[in-house]
Amino acid sequence: MFGVKTYGWIEVVIGPMYSGKSEELIRRVRRAKIAKMKVQVFKPSVDDRYSKEDVVSHCGEKIEAMPVKDSSVIMGKVDNDTKVVAIDEVQFFDINILDVIEELAEKGLRVICAGLDMDFKGEPFGPIPRLLAIAEKVDKISAICVVCGNPATRTQRLINGKPARYSDPVVLVGAQESYEARCRNCHIIVK
Repeated sequence: MFGVKTYGWIEVVIGPMYSGKSEELIRRVRRAKIAKMKVQVFKPSVDDRYSKEDVVSHCGEKIEAMPVKDSSVIMGKVDNDTKVVAIDEVQFFDINILDVIEELAEKGLRVICAGLDMDFKGEPFGPIPRLLAIAEKVDKISAICVVCGNPATRTQRLINGKPARYSDPVVLVGAQESYEARCRNCHIIVK
């Protein structure tokens, strides 16, 4: 009568590049595994910077993941005995990822998502605004601004060492050669 009730929920880790989002997702997945929960990790197949089949943090931490082309594939890949689903780089998925995440939580699963909250223009990234609204727990983490050392909440895209133009495509998968963490004051958008 007073036993523990199981229910699902959504938790999100957001911030700019180099803030430790994937590292935090990996930490939470490892802790769930220590608790003997079955965990499945997904990532968009477009993110193959460090590995095609692992979530890899910029500091080298990694955990096995299933790359998927789009959100419609995820539901069919989740096993019946899975208790935790983790999704890295969630901003790269289509808007239907929100329905997938909500369905997983409604089925009683813990859903851990990590991703960029803003694109290089400083604008909300893809499905993230609605994801933040439906999540039970949101952790926004910052990096360190490479220009001034203040807390960085923005991602600066660089092309040949110079800030990208506002008209450049939003999605460009890259790492240190293309992006830097910047604070609001040091973030530059060329219009």
